[in-house]
Amino acid sequence: MQISELLSLFTSHPGVSALRHLLSRKTPRRLQLCGLQGSAAPMIFAALAQQKKKQASPWFFILNDEEEAGYFYHDLRQLCGDENVLFFPSSYRRAAKYARRDAANDILRTEVLNRLTTQETTERPLMIVTFPAAITEKVAAKKTLTEQSFTIKEGDTFDLTKLSEKLLELGFRRCDYVYEPGEFAVRGSILDVFSFSSEHPYRIDFFGDDVESLRTFEVQTQLSAERRSEVSIVPDTADSGANTTVDFVEYVPDDSLLIVHDLIFVADTMNQIYKEGFSKQAEQSLEELPEAEAEELRKKLNRELMLSQGTSLLRRATDLRRVELVTNPDAAAEAVVCFHTSPQPLFHKNFELLREHFDKARAEGNRLFILADSAKQNERLQHILDELTGTENADHFTPVTRTLHAGFSDQDLHLCCFTDHQIFDRFHKYNLKSDHARDSKMALTLKELMQFEVGDYV
Repeated sequence: MQISELLSLFTSHPGVSALRHLLSRKTPRRLQLCGLQGSAAPMIFAALAQQKKKQASPWFFILNDEEEAGYFYHDLRQLCGDENVLFFPSSYRRAAKYARRDAANDILRTEVLNRLTTQETTERPLMIVTFPAAITEKVAAKKTLTEQSFTIKEGDTFDLTKLSEKLLELGFRRCDYVYEPGEFAVRGSILDVFSFSSEHPYRIDFFGDDVESLRTFEVQTQLSAERRSEVSIVPDTADSGANTTVDFVEYVPDDSLLIVHDLIFVADTMNQIYKEGFSKQAEQSLEELPEAEAEELRKKLNRELMLSQGTSLLRRATDLRRVELVTNPDAAAEAVVCFHTSPQPLFHKNFELLREHFDKARAEGNRLFILADSAKQNERLQHILDELTGTENADHFTPVTRTLHAGFSDQDLHLCCFTDHQIFDRFHKYNLKSDHARDSKMALTLKELMQFEVGDYV
């Protein structure tokens, strides 16, 4: 069974229908959802997103921390695909106070800003998942992003020399081979450029001054991959100058839907990050740099220019429609939709206990689904249950391709969605698009190591 088939079962969920009805009206402006356990919340919103509209409004999910946001993003991607599900991370490797930027994360941030700036028409909502530390960091103003970005299409005419000069003016670095965001290389009639708008670098093939073809390519192999009709070239907007930065919430359209657990907690976390500012350790790290470069970076260690306070989010939230994911609804909520889900029990690889739970769940009229990224894992579990029950190829459960982070049971639909990694007590890791760009940096490091010869001075 495909995970899309499982998702289709939830489109007719009574809770989803109630939520859809409430959101189709102008009021209520603030509503609460309760009773969502495990990965039930991303499942419910993915089911809600299946309804097509002429112009769908964007959804912003602000989770409590990076890990929670990462797993929520993973589940939405598994259910809805990559096209309309984006992750907005922090641009720093650790906490903002250490000021150590991560170019791979800057790609994801720029992708989100780019999509919000273009405001393209979509039948399904653009879903952006983030967390307090990420939205505390200010971003380039829309005007700056628009002025510094440009699009290249097949058939366009460019002078390759002038195009190279333009990339240098925008802050791109010229090199022999492209490995990191912000680099470009020219070899004959081919221009390779790693834009901050994509996890993959672009290969632009010219015939004279005409753009003959556009492709992405793999950094590790330098081989061309997917063909494109157009590409967006965006520089590192984080280096556009601190005076042009704005609060992230300025990118949030008025018709957006805001989904949070606790808005006050998010605002308090932002205020704490702002209060800490940038550490002395961050300033000391600049002493090793040339004076001009150090002075430029020192300007960016000004928290007033680079960080937002929680009040900016609270002010913006008053203008937005808000859905709160709560354990117990409060009296201030204008509307409440209650779900009846429970988390997947812990089995700790006790398969006899698992079999007993399956028998009980089936006796209560529930359908059982096991979600796994590997078909072999479901086959393994099938074999274990066959041995325990003395049967062969019995219908113990329905296997589902792709998994979610946390299993759950839904009493309204009478079904149980269990994950194989929880059954087998395996750690489950989420992946981001930025991981691919980070692997590219590793490819460069390995390439440099392979070029060492006996006698080289290091």
